[in-house]
Amino acid sequence: MARVRSGQLAEAGGVHVETLRYYERRGLLESPPRRGSGYREYPAEAVQRLRLIKQAQALGFTLDEIAELLALNPHAAVACGDMEDRVRSKMAELDEKLDALAELRGSLERVLCECCDGRQAQEACPALSPQHDPAPARRR
Repeated sequence: MARVRSGQLAEAGGVHVETLRYYERRGLLESPPRRGSGYREYPAEAVQRLRLIKQAQALGFTLDEIAELLALNPHAAVACGDMEDRVRSKMAELDEKLDALAELRGSLERVLCECCDGRQAQEACPALSPQHDPAPARRR
C-alpha cells in the first residue's frame, strides 16, 4: 500500500499541513506513524478521506457533523441513507438563513427609503434614532 507524506496529502486535499494536524486533533484523520527519518506518512486512503471532509464542508456541514458522518463508517464512503436526513436538515437551516437574510434586506431597503428619500446629506438619519424600530414584527 502506498503512503503519502504530510505535504503530499495537504496538496492533494487543497489544505495546509497545519490543517491536517488540526483534523487529527479533531479525530477526522488518524495520526500517522513516523518513519525513522521523522517524516509523517499517511495511508493512501487518507487522500479520499480528506477529500470527503472538504466536500462535506463545501456542502455546509460543520466539522462536528462531518465527524458524526465519518463515525458511521470510518473506512468507506458515507451511505446515502445516512446522508438523507442530514441533507434535509441542512437544507432547512439554509431556508431559515435565507428567510432571515430576506428580512434583513427588507429592513435595509426601508432604511434607504426613510433616510435617503429627499433628505439632505447633513440631516440626521431617522433610521438610527432611538424612536425608530428597524425590524418589523417577526412572523411566527
